Amino acid sequence: MNPSQLSLRQILTAPNQLTLLRMIFLPFIVINVVKHDFKWALALFVLAGMSDGLDGLLARTLHQQTLLGQYLDPIADKLLMSTMFLVLSIEREIPWKYTIVVFSRDVSILIISGVLFMIAGLRDFRPSIFGKANTCAQIGAVFFVLLLQVESLRWVYIIAKGFLQATFLFTIISAVHYALLVQNRLQQHGQAPALKS
Repeated sequence: MNPSQLSLRQILTAPNQLTLLRMIFLPFIVINVVKHDFKWALALFVLAGMSDGLDGLLARTLHQQTLLGQYLDPIADKLLMSTMFLVLSIEREIPWKYTIVVFSRDVSILIISGVLFMIAGLRDFRPSIFGKANTCAQIGAVFFVLLLQVESLRWVYIIAKGFLQATFLFTIISAVHYALLVQNRLQQHGQAPALKS
């Protein structure tokens, strides 16, 4: 089987199709946020979130975990969350300090991962517990910020603010943890015995 056929088979798996669907949802969510049609934006965001949970479940249940999916799923997640933070900050629904912190961490990780892959061949940086907590905080923040535009209630405001503060905290903690992880991986890589010629 040639590489193009293998790639096509990976793309056509149910989990990867759901991941692609999540990426397709994104421009429609953005359009509705810009139009201030927050009910539709919230509904589509919830559907995107459900597809995120479902694709992982299907991958394990159907034994359709692929290399493409391992890269595509986190890319789709980062694209969704980073775009939502950016658009909601432009619309003045999320203070810029949270978006700047989120973007700074994601861009730094992307650059560092690329450099480490090129110079040392390191590519296995699975999300830590702090990274997962950060993702959950971001999802909660976006959800409740959107909900606040639909239902302007005091308790929704308090929860939205709490999730934004949690995002700020976990973004910094996960960034520091990632830096320590990178340092540890580089030390292990440097101590690995060289192959004899």
